[in-house]
Amino acid sequence: MNPPVSPDVSAVFAEHYGRAVASLIRVFGDIDIAEDAVQDAFTTAVQRWPAEGIPPSPPGWIITTARNRAVDRLRREAARADKYAQAALLSLSTFASEDGNPSSGSPPGDPSPGSPPAFGGDERLRLIFTCCHPALAMPNRIALTLRLLGGLTTLEIARAFLTSESTMAQRISRAKAKIRAARIPYRVPRDADLPERLGAVLAVVYLIFTEGHTASSGTQLTRGDLCAEAIRLGRVLVELMPDEPEAVGLLALMLLTEARRPARHTADGALVPLADQDRGRWDRELIAEGHRLVRECLCRNHPGPYQIQAAINAVHTDAATAADTDWDQILRLYDQLAAVAPGPIVSLNRAVAVAEIDGPAAALALVDELPLADYHLYHAIRADLLIRLGRTAEAASAFADALARTGNAAERDHLRRRSADLTGTANSPGPGATC
Repeated sequence: MNPPVSPDVSAVFAEHYGRAVASLIRVFGDIDIAEDAVQDAFTTAVQRWPAEGIPPSPPGWIITTARNRAVDRLRREAARADKYAQAALLSLSTFASEDGNPSSGSPPGDPSPGSPPAFGGDERLRLIFTCCHPALAMPNRIALTLRLLGGLTTLEIARAFLTSESTMAQRISRAKAKIRAARIPYRVPRDADLPERLGAVLAVVYLIFTEGHTASSGTQLTRGDLCAEAIRLGRVLVELMPDEPEAVGLLALMLLTEARRPARHTADGALVPLADQDRGRWDRELIAEGHRLVRECLCRNHPGPYQIQAAINAVHTDAATAADTDWDQILRLYDQLAAVAPGPIVSLNRAVAVAEIDGPAAALALVDELPLADYHLYHAIRADLLIRLGRTAEAASAFADALARTGNAAERDHLRRRSADLTGTANSPGPGATC
């Protein structure tokens, strides 16, 4: 699944792919049928829109075209006595139009009694909860949702998980098969069932956001559409579960990170590390909201990984300049994060704070112990530490390792510049990979 090449179609793909797939899954009850039909619709758009012009409602055109393609496919398969196709076609009788409004009765997958009715019409939220059903293995839940909701390619998801494309393709296929075989309903669960789904749902929303914050491939550093969608879903989850501190923490984390996005790149798209960003360009309204949510989490006194990460970002955004950053507080928060959610990525980020307090040698000793050879930021941070230690030849090698492991053009250009500027940078300010 590759995004279309036409700029107009690409913009619609980025903004509406997840909505289109989610809408068709509700209508047809089959993930593969919905996904194939939406991809066919975008292929048709690539062929027709340049000559015919953009339709008045591009997402409506995509959904209608995809629905018609799916109906045609099901009719062909029904003619061959395919029982699944016949069942899917029968389900269409309850829908009056492509937007899924029921013509009679209630469509399959409406919220069960006890579910907040306000969220029944949010197709993308339904899709997340369907993909995050406890019958699915946790990695499979997250991978499938990123594929269907975010429109990410299998390769992009594999990079987010630091695994191979073939392994990720198998996870996605297994998840689809399990949903079909177990007849997992397409709906927001009852209140009592929400907690067991929460961890995977939050992870999915955050991974959508991180892919938007730094795209795993392409020419642009960020994908604002994914950031906006993740924040929208985060707000819905907080409204759905207002007493869940981790949902609040995730929203705070995303807001505080998003606040820095305007300063993360120059006018021509070049990446700007955190230490070099013009803090006057940070979104102060998002920062104020994020700080307020962090304070709410502190009052609850029930810390979790997203709340702690939000607190770390609150410290960063509270500093007027990079030199004013309270690294001691950040290190204490990373110690707390490592206690509740240990892992090599947490340890890598903690090492950045150690470098600011105990120096680059202490940080490099920690970094060199981490099993992150396939992660480009691991090598980028090593390079920065080696530069500060005056070991420029090793730093150049580390930059080359980082370059070989990132598909984002803006990151690659930044790494090339850093490698080319090695001469005279032995006293450069701290690891610059955090941005």
